[in-house]
Amino acid sequence: MSHSVIASFRRHRRAFSTTLCTLAAAALAACSPIKVIDRLVPTDTYRFQGGIAYGPAPRQLLDVYQPPPTTAPAPGARPLVVFFFGGTWTTGDRASFRFVGEALASRGAVVAIPDYGLSPTFTYPVFVRDSALAVKWALDNAARLGADPKQVYVMGHSSGGYNAAMVALDGRWLGELGASPKQLAGWIGLAGPYDFLPIGDPQAQAAFNWPDTPRDSQPLAHVTPAAPRALLMAASKDNLVYPDRNTGQMAAALRAAGVPVQVRMYDNLSHVTLIGAFAKPVQWLGGPVLPPVMEFLGLASVLSHKGAR
Repeated sequence: MSHSVIASFRRHRRAFSTTLCTLAAAALAACSPIKVIDRLVPTDTYRFQGGIAYGPAPRQLLDVYQPPPTTAPAPGARPLVVFFFGGTWTTGDRASFRFVGEALASRGAVVAIPDYGLSPTFTYPVFVRDSALAVKWALDNAARLGADPKQVYVMGHSSGGYNAAMVALDGRWLGELGASPKQLAGWIGLAGPYDFLPIGDPQAQAAFNWPDTPRDSQPLAHVTPAAPRALLMAASKDNLVYPDRNTGQMAAALRAAGVPVQVRMYDNLSHVTLIGAFAKPVQWLGGPVLPPVMEFLGLASVLSHKGAR
């Protein structure tokens, strides 16, 4: 075995041990593993602007992550990704997902991560309207941020994947703001719930005022041939958001409508580690999740140059 291989193995072993110890400490402290992973992420691989208002409400704030000036593509040609975090529409905050911003911005994308109204204070469709407002802000400000206004994407994990899907598929929400899903270059859903009636989860029941939940609250009901192209990713053994019913049905509906869709299923990841694998300290453990996302965003050459960790 070569010295370089041995050195690489030792580095991975040390990173693995550090990650396990950190996650174990988080469990003992009843702390979110996502927040712990986020603390291990570099801070010198992107430019950051925080607490930008995209609307007048207290939760209508977002953070922006921009690539370093020398990172390809050049300013003006970069994609812009609006990422929505998950948490059953009940928990979560933009600051805990810096690792997603870093993963994409360090490879050439401009990233906006918004907060949005959470249940029980706010219920459907408030969080969808907030999401659409954040996307409208991104469309309006893409050029100023060094991105291409024709390369704006929405992306989300879990309940955030629902938000992304609704903005991309249901034209009501951007339409209220004088915009349209046709302005999007695509959408990325990570373990998103796209068809979940009847609702069994108590938190989701509260978020959607179950049983008075309208059928048109479901993203699957809004698939048309005009939908933006999609990348759908899920853990094959996800026991929180069932992949066959959600990712599988959404992919089938998009294909039936003639919409280009790519699907990636992962046997070695879970509902949580699907998004956690974006974090630089543990990217080598699972997936790989970054290559299909970078390819979808048109940044495959940048990822190849940096190495698919």
